[in-house]
Amino acid sequence: MEFFRIRRTIPFMRHALVLNLISLITFALAVFFIATRGFHLSIEFTGGTVMEVHYSQPAQLDSVRETLGELGYTDFQVQNFGTSQDVMIRLPIRASETSAAQSDTVLAALKAQAPDVELRRVEFVGPQVGRELVTNGLMALLVVVVGIMVYLGFRFEWKFAIAGVVANLHDVVIILGFFAFFQWEFSLAVLAGVLAVLGYSVNESVVIMDRIRENFRKQRKSSVQEVINSAITQTISRTMITHGSTQMMVLAMLFFGGPTLHYFALALTIGIWFGIYSSVFVAAAIAMWLGVKREDLVKPVKKDEDPAAELG
Repeated sequence: MEFFRIRRTIPFMRHALVLNLISLITFALAVFFIATRGFHLSIEFTGGTVMEVHYSQPAQLDSVRETLGELGYTDFQVQNFGTSQDVMIRLPIRASETSAAQSDTVLAALKAQAPDVELRRVEFVGPQVGRELVTNGLMALLVVVVGIMVYLGFRFEWKFAIAGVVANLHDVVIILGFFAFFQWEFSLAVLAGVLAVLGYSVNESVVIMDRIRENFRKQRKSSVQEVINSAITQTISRTMITHGSTQMMVLAMLFFGGPTLHYFALALTIGIWFGIYSSVFVAAAIAMWLGVKREDLVKPVKKDEDPAAELG
């Protein structure tokens, strides 16, 4: 399915060097901000108090958030838990208060607005759990990267495998750089979004690589740069349909999903746009500079043996 077909090949690779220099600068800045500013980790990583409360009627989450804001909390999470009447509240650690004192203060404030609210559970989540989550998250990221590299190596060729992994890491580091620079809250949902971007980005790279391999078979007299340019041009319509429909869904989560899904959708939005960019200008350009050629992707046809030799 295509919205349109571009008849003239767009010379994307003509500007590959300049655009990759911009990517390198952006990547370096992202690494700098990650190293110097760090992340604004959610209480899932830093530890805190977890409360579960129950209402006789569907809970008004905005009212609960307003109450917590009036108590001086800034880093907290409020979300439904199981049903619309059950609410989970995550509070950051306060040096001057114990978990019990925090829960008593919050419950009293909630009861002032809704007398029917009742406390179901309170527990303290220590930072040790947070360290385990960070370790497990980094391991998951490493496994995904290795898996992508192995997959691309088997399906295509090692040059494309390296190009694909560099492009994927480019997207991930830039997403993390945004979160470090703006100090947006980094939670488990955001980590899940980063892992989703890895799979999403590699899908776009695979589509372009597959079309490059196909064009190597069809365009036997074209140069490598011309083959890559034509492959990217031919996939533009597909890219707009796929990424446009995905972005509409993500924007719905961003604007209407509430605070719980806000940063998750924000990570996906950044990943989608940089995923398109990296697949076209980073992955394809790196493969070209690594010297990918027709023989790497198209197996040569074996010539039949000379019949005269067989008779001899």
